[in-house]
Amino acid sequence: MKRLLVCAVIALCLISCETKKSPEVITEKGSTEKNTDIVFGHKDVIHSNILEEDREIWIHLPESAMDDSKKMSKYPVLYLLDGDAHFYSVTGMIKQLSTTNGNTVSPEMIVVGIPNTNRTRDLTPTHTMDGDSTSGGGKNFLNFIEKELIPYVENKYPVSDYRTFVGHSFGGLLVVDALVDRPNLFTNYVAIDPSLWWDDQELLKRATTVLSSTKLDNKALYVGVANTMKEGMNIQDVKNDTTEATKHIRSILQFVKTTESLQDNGLLFNWKYYENDSHGSVPLIAEYDALHFLFPWYKLKGVNDLFDPNSTISDTDLLKLINAHYENVSNHFGYETLPPEVFINSLAYGFLENNQMDKAKAMFKLNINNYPASSNVYDSMGDYYLAKQDSIKALELFNKALEVGTNDFSQEKIDMLNKNLNSEE
Repeated sequence: MKRLLVCAVIALCLISCETKKSPEVITEKGSTEKNTDIVFGHKDVIHSNILEEDREIWIHLPESAMDDSKKMSKYPVLYLLDGDAHFYSVTGMIKQLSTTNGNTVSPEMIVVGIPNTNRTRDLTPTHTMDGDSTSGGGKNFLNFIEKELIPYVENKYPVSDYRTFVGHSFGGLLVVDALVDRPNLFTNYVAIDPSLWWDDQELLKRATTVLSSTKLDNKALYVGVANTMKEGMNIQDVKNDTTEATKHIRSILQFVKTTESLQDNGLLFNWKYYENDSHGSVPLIAEYDALHFLFPWYKLKGVNDLFDPNSTISDTDLLKLINAHYENVSNHFGYETLPPEVFINSLAYGFLENNQMDKAKAMFKLNINNYPASSNVYDSMGDYYLAKQDSIKALELFNKALEVGTNDFSQEKIDMLNKNLNSEE
């Protein structure tokens, strides 16, 4: 009977180990009530003296950043142009790739979405007589980002100076302009189907000259190219074409060809042509590929091999491997980066399921050492002792979890264990 209870409780834990308590909101009357909303972020408004207007920004915080017991000291930050259009997809994708199902393809990031007020004015680097008479305010907009927005974000949120800049179409044009004119403002640049045809390819011509003579060590650029060709055309046809209809994609292909040829400037560069995606649909898949490209050093390699029952790696060697990996991650970010609690927990439960008890205990203990204010880490260690059929020690850990904080599952396990212990008396 006791063994069945232990198995039942562990099964419950494996299902709910990432469950979060629903947040509470303060009502106008001052009482607290359960919040049933699914929240992607919130809106801030800042006044820009440079742009002479109020600007709304959309802020997404990772779940760990909203929990003091799990919060990192700093987070990388992603600045997203056309923020109102791409905010949901980018924040959801980062969550999926950074924490869901134990993923560590991408780090957790704070996302700053920048909606538009006058898109053509803000995202074009030069003025032309064609079209919108307000065009050409891109330099001023970058001044706003550098001198007002970034300081505001860094003063209010736990962000680092490891910054990624993402833009699509005119936004991609401004991303390339930022790389050319302000290469130290961001670490990573993602230009999705950028409008490099603008102003008779002014930026394309300027970029060719500047990027060939600028050192860009530790900087990365990813370019996504949509299929904007006429039906029946291929890449080779476009390269040989001279019509206005293909100027958009020809400009981008010329840029990537030139950028690829620059071997000595230190820029980490990659690009991809998306044959099955249009100018409008390409951002989603290009953002996904960009995250994989930008963070190849973030994911711990060979995780699946660790669960092999024939693996000779010891719990001590495992800890050395994880510590060395996150030391490398810290070197990339420029500040200490701890292994995320949810990732280490997923490893620990994997070892528990595979009856690799020493490794499981080492992972649970690592989380306790790194996140001593987290209720969940003690609850998880309690699950380890349940698996060891040590009900007394498990109860001690579950009670410790509730002393430290609150969660949705420790009390249920305490009640089940107490009932079982009383039935044995």
